[in-house]
Amino acid sequence: MAELHPQLKKDCLLIGQFSLCRLLLMPDANYPWFILVPDRDNISEIHQLSTDDQHTLINESSRLATLMETLFNPDKMNIAAIGNIVPQLHVHHVARFKNDVAWPAPIWGKVEARAYAENEIQNIISELKKHLTEDFVFLI
Repeated sequence: MAELHPQLKKDCLLIGQFSLCRLLLMPDANYPWFILVPDRDNISEIHQLSTDDQHTLINESSRLATLMETLFNPDKMNIAAIGNIVPQLHVHHVARFKNDVAWPAPIWGKVEARAYAENEIQNIISELKKHLTEDFVFLI
């Protein structure tokens, strides 16, 4: 397993593993926000992945986005691989709502992160466990 970048370790909660990507939860209750991190060393860009891994990443990303739409019913799904601060390839998946605190602006630096209550995290994990039943291993 590729080492997770220290900033991702510090900032996120590791939920589990798809066939290619680790699934992280960003603990900011302002927005449902997950991050996929391909389990590959020394990769900072999608085009650096093998063709098979690129396809797998898109499939896992689409699967996650569809699940987030089901669970959260957002007005818009924002999906981005930015990596200006953390060089390890990681793909943000953020459910956005017209009434969220940053709408319609980008979420970065707009407002302070709001911590989840412990039961909110457990509820999210319980919902994920209902839906992620194949090709996913929970690590939490």
